[in-house]
Amino acid sequence: MHRFLGSTTLLPTCLSLALAPLLGLGCSTGGASDGDDDFGGFTTVDDDVGEDTAEDGTAEGETTGGGTCGDGVVEGAEECDMGPDNGEDAQCTPDCTIAECGDGYVYSAYEECDDGNADDTDACVGECKLAVCGDGFVQAGVEECDDGNEDDTDGCNSMCLPGTCGDGVVQDGEQCDDGNRDQSDECPACQLAFCGDGYVQDGVEECDDGNDVNEDGCLALCTLNVCGDGYVDPEAETCDDGNLDDTDACPSSCEAASCGDGFVYAGMEECDDGNEVDDDACDNECAFNILSCQGVGENLGQSPNNDMVVCDDPNDQTCEQDMAQLCPAGWGLCSRPQYVARNDGWTYSLTAKIVVGDAYCRGGGGAGHFTIGTYEDPPDLGTDISMNCHYGSSRPSCQASYGCNEQNVEALCCAPTPTCGNGMVDSPEEQCDDGNADDADDCLSNCSWRVPSQQGAGGSGC
Repeated sequence: MHRFLGSTTLLPTCLSLALAPLLGLGCSTGGASDGDDDFGGFTTVDDDVGEDTAEDGTAEGETTGGGTCGDGVVEGAEECDMGPDNGEDAQCTPDCTIAECGDGYVYSAYEECDDGNADDTDACVGECKLAVCGDGFVQAGVEECDDGNEDDTDGCNSMCLPGTCGDGVVQDGEQCDDGNRDQSDECPACQLAFCGDGYVQDGVEECDDGNDVNEDGCLALCTLNVCGDGYVDPEAETCDDGNLDDTDACPSSCEAASCGDGFVYAGMEECDDGNEVDDDACDNECAFNILSCQGVGENLGQSPNNDMVVCDDPNDQTCEQDMAQLCPAGWGLCSRPQYVARNDGWTYSLTAKIVVGDAYCRGGGGAGHFTIGTYEDPPDLGTDISMNCHYGSSRPSCQASYGCNEQNVEALCCAPTPTCGNGMVDSPEEQCDDGNADDADDCLSNCSWRVPSQQGAGGSGC
């Protein structure tokens, strides 16, 4: 403990009783010890000086081993006595002891506090200073650390908090610290972002599962494992050959090719309609069925993909405007877009009869069929021809109509276009798609225009 003693209070010789009260001290028989330290203009007296004096405090006016504390005369066990100037914040305490750090009295000239203990973890620390961040003492319940400096890069920052990831200061063991907890930026977990760190960096990575394995949902390049990339995701794929070819052993579903998957496996299947109906165009063994024309109709030939068929009334008793009645169930007369999209490689000869597709409204009145086998004189049904409305017919929505004529023609029938009717034109077989099956409006139920010449379809005869 440090004692605060004025430099004039230790007298070289015993002074007169008349002088002693003026100094506030009793008669002393000796000078200061050679080992005393000067402290702020006062002599610091070591604790062993006067160690035989009474330790118990003495109230003002009480006697202390032959002296009365507060009478201005140092007597007996008193270290000092300044009379009325004794005080809790004075050089001489109410106990007539020289003020010292740790006596429980705050000597205001030199002490900020004095709690009477040597505990450096409370609000009053060594040398009777108020505890502050940076004093080197950790104040319990207030500070988490205190290393006595303002270096924010060591283990304890200038706020007396341990350096942590996210405080904006790069500590030992950190590559970066951007002051946030965002794990999707360039500095997740206070380490520079990289593919394989387990954090998905926005705008840079699609995924990051923290490994370099390609046989899971996230590839080693931090891109999603998708069908066609050549890597099999065991949770979503049974195969992946690195392409989206739907005719090989691993189609774009990344499931091994099988009959009924909707993809025609080249060299293995004739067809695959993706259903389990055995009596439609494609049976359950993925082979073509011989399509049945309705009523009196006879099947004279099927397209290579079994999606078009020529049906004929052998007795020539069906009106051309009723030819759709000969088509297989659920089918209709082909539009030109359907025909040109499906006829590749069809060698059906046109030397016998004329083949007619759907009927359209002519611009000049009445209706006419899309006709293959007259005027243009194509050799077979594998030949594309321009739009036409040859062979007059009837359609109730047209301005005028023909009666029953040209009964000796054959009906060109098509399976429905799968996407027709969804309200979007998204197939080469579609010119329009109004999402309904009304054949009296501008867009027919096979997704072609009712009046081709007025819709920019081109060709002649309409």
